[in-house]
Amino acid sequence: MAKVTRDDVARLAGTSTAVVSYVINNGPRPVAPATRERVLAAIKQLGYRPDRVAQAMASRRTDLIGMIVPDARQPFFAEMAHAVEQAAAERGKMVLVGNSDYRDEREVHYLRAFLGMRVSGLILVSQGPSERAAAEIEAWDARVVLLHERPEAIDDVAVVTDDVGGAQLATRHLLEHGHAYVACLGGTEETPAVGDPVADHVEGWRRAMHESGRSTEGRLFQAPYNRYDAYQVALGLLAAPDRPPAIFCATDDQAIGVLRAARELRIDVPGELAVAGFDDVKEAGLTDPPLTTVFSDRPAMARAAVDLVLDDSLRVVGSRRERLKQFPSALVIRRSCGCGEPNASA
Repeated sequence: MAKVTRDDVARLAGTSTAVVSYVINNGPRPVAPATRERVLAAIKQLGYRPDRVAQAMASRRTDLIGMIVPDARQPFFAEMAHAVEQAAAERGKMVLVGNSDYRDEREVHYLRAFLGMRVSGLILVSQGPSERAAAEIEAWDARVVLLHERPEAIDDVAVVTDDVGGAQLATRHLLEHGHAYVACLGGTEETPAVGDPVADHVEGWRRAMHESGRSTEGRLFQAPYNRYDAYQVALGLLAAPDRPPAIFCATDDQAIGVLRAARELRIDVPGELAVAGFDDVKEAGLTDPPLTTVFSDRPAMARAAVDLVLDDSLRVVGSRRERLKQFPSALVIRRSCGCGEPNASA
């Protein structure tokens, strides 16, 4: 059977191939409702399927958005990728996701692969200094939006949450319960890269501690971002004779690991140990006890990132600060901090 072409659709609908293209692509020119219906009926009758590869070659763009995340197994990145996929679908786009595994060479690999596919744009969640990534983006002259983190090496439009302010909210709340101090479970780097959200979470904790007149000396502990390795770190920290009375964790995944370690060591939470996290992943409400954490509006951030990567008119020009779209954070209070469970935001 001969392949059905756009010419066949145009002949059956009694219109031009250009009008058929406008209907299929929903633009760039409007089509009268009656004509649109004829074209759609002809497409259905003939079983026509657009050749997306040919369209991409003609326009030098596909209906794809590339997205690179550090590790889609972690709940935060999984939820963010899902939110981006939903926002992209609303714009008629599909999303390709690659995992950098926190490694520069993997990040560059996916940058080259996705940009070589002529994606409509790229959403980058980068966890490193990204010097090589920056060079790759510049070489391709790519449409890029940074999401969640803004590495210093890349000066593209960024969509982030108020990481410092959110961490301050959580730490202040723990201190308001009367604890002598709050320890912090940060990341794995002694000197994190500028723009790293975990570094901002640590900075927010540090500011809240200093505001209350408390020292942070010896109270910041390094831990991987995932719950499994954070659990191992927490076992040692909580088994020590001078274990902290409260812990703010830079990620919810770390906090889940801390809760598991506390249960294993028979330490009552929140009676003997208060815990708070950051991100408000869906699992945070199902931990035992439910986790007090900081909410970031991932669906709104995802929509903003997709809009920015697709619409040149929305891509801000100006200083680095002016090219930053920041969403507010909010405290979600549950039982792990010592409150009841109002499940409220502050």
